[in-house]
Amino acid sequence: MGLMDYLKGQFLEIIQWTDDSRDTLSWRFPDEDKEIKHGAQLIVRESQIAQFVYLGQFGDTFMPGKHDLVTDNIPILSTLKGWKYGFESPFKADVYYVTTRLFTGNKWGTSNPIMMRDQDFGIVRVRAFGTFDFRIIDPKIFLKEVAGSDHHFRLDEFADTMRSRIVSVFSDALATAKVPVLDLATRYSEMGDALLPLINPAMMGKYGIEITSFLLENASVPPEVEAAIDKRSSMSAIGNLNDYVKFQMAEGMAKGGGGPAGAAAEIAMGFGMANQMFAQGAFNPNQPQGTPGVGTPPPLPNTAPAAAVAHAGILTPTQVAEVLGVSEGDVIASIESGDIKGKKIGTQYRITQAALDEFLAH
Repeated sequence: MGLMDYLKGQFLEIIQWTDDSRDTLSWRFPDEDKEIKHGAQLIVRESQIAQFVYLGQFGDTFMPGKHDLVTDNIPILSTLKGWKYGFESPFKADVYYVTTRLFTGNKWGTSNPIMMRDQDFGIVRVRAFGTFDFRIIDPKIFLKEVAGSDHHFRLDEFADTMRSRIVSVFSDALATAKVPVLDLATRYSEMGDALLPLINPAMMGKYGIEITSFLLENASVPPEVEAAIDKRSSMSAIGNLNDYVKFQMAEGMAKGGGGPAGAAAEIAMGFGMANQMFAQGAFNPNQPQGTPGVGTPPPLPNTAPAAAVAHAGILTPTQVAEVLGVSEGDVIASIESGDIKGKKIGTQYRITQAALDEFLAH
């Protein structure tokens, strides 16, 4: 071996990296204790960034392309090495390649419940998990805060390192956004997009990565909170008492009068018919009567008690509850809220048939 061959073997003339692993985040070029020759070629492929590091300090950064390593192309490194008049001799520096393509389908999750404050339920323990996609956008921050001096930093190492950091940022974003537990547990498919603008600034500033997609696939709360959410959802589905009663009556009619709903429907129909007969004067003994059998019903016998006639249009809460198919307590609550008009006599409520009809008409 001649002297020139020996010297050529001591210098790096081409620096490049071909990644076929699909899971490498950063890779340090193995210089094998060789120096970089003046004018050496640096090749950076698509989805790569090359970062020079000299004695622990970041030097020049190179984007995809073919670069000649001369003084004009490495101004930062020239400053670090103190080359006042440029350099002609070989030099040593670490070259890190950082992958900038998108890494998809990375899983995250809370190993322990996180605590969040909710205006409806107070302090609530929440578990959540999902996936996120990311890319590296600042190689200097990423190398300093995440990969370090690892010569081959892979995705599985990143997942272990970043899982707790993602959860921490997610918890801070939840606190900042003040997301209600009800929305978190029922609309989590929308939560990821809503939290992404809060998560990304922290991830970019601290770790040099951009979260392009953040999915909250599931969020679970304690059983007692789930029960409260189910109850609230049921009340929302029922709506106001009036609509609920009408629904129950329609159900009873459709089922042919069977069950409590059918009984409620039949009672309501009976009261409606009676009210119509009162309006037509069927129970008015002073109304002139036509000839029996010619379109006018014969006069009622005077055997009905006067009290029954006098109180035929007055109902108790119990009777109204039977008509509506609800509890007596629900009726009293509706009276006190003003939904049903009623009069309180002593400790008892009384409702007129007209007030009940007005309630059902709304």
